[in-house]
Amino acid sequence: MFRVDTIYRISTFLICQASIDSKLNLFFYPMNQNLLYQLVERIGNFLRVEQRLAGKAFGLQEVHLQVLLYLSLCNRYSNTPIAVTEYLNATKGTVSQSLKVLETKGFIVKQNDTNDKRVVHLILTEEGQKIIKDVIPPAIFGDAINSLTSPQVKSLESNLTLLLTALQQANQLRSFGVCQTCRFFTKKDSGFLCGLTQESLSEDDASRICREHESL
Repeated sequence: MFRVDTIYRISTFLICQASIDSKLNLFFYPMNQNLLYQLVERIGNFLRVEQRLAGKAFGLQEVHLQVLLYLSLCNRYSNTPIAVTEYLNATKGTVSQSLKVLETKGFIVKQNDTNDKRVVHLILTEEGQKIIKDVIPPAIFGDAINSLTSPQVKSLESNLTLLLTALQQANQLRSFGVCQTCRFFTKKDSGFLCGLTQESLSEDDASRICREHESL
C-alpha cells in the first residue's frame, strides 16, 4: 500500500507540475519525448476522471480532493494556504475558494500559528481524513499497481520521480520532498532535528513532505 500511495502522489504532483510548463510543445518534441508526454497526459486524464467521480459523492471538485490529499501528506511547516498554492500550481483565488468550500463542509479547520498570528495553518478534521482514506488513491489505481511485479513498481516509482524532479528544476519550483531526504534533516542521539528551523522532529514529521525541502 505504501508504494501505491507513493506512486499516486508522485503521479498527481507530476500532473500539477507539467500543467504549467509552457515549454511542453507536443509537435516539436523528438518521438521519445512525444510518446512520454502522451503517456503522462493519458495517465493524468485518467486520474482526473477518477478524482472527479470520487469527489462528486461528497459535493467536491477535483481540486478540493487535491487540497485534502496535500494536507494529509505535508508537515506542520507546510500546511498553509501559500504552500497549498505552490504545491498545486494554482492561483490564489482558486485555492482561497477551495479552502472556503472545505471549511464550510467541515473537512478542514484553520488555526493561527502560536508564534506568528499572521500565519494560518490548515488542519484536516476527522471527516477530511476519512475522505482521503476512503477514496485516495482510487481503488482501480491500486489494483493496477498491485498487478505489477515488485521490480516494475520500484522502477516506475524511480522513473516518475526523476521526471518530476526534472520538471521542477526546469520550472524552478519547490521540490516538496520528504523531510528525511532533505539536506537540513539531521539525526541526533536524542532524535531528529531540522537544521533550518533548529526544531526537534518526530518520526511522523520526518516521513512527511515539506515546503522547505532541499535535496541532498
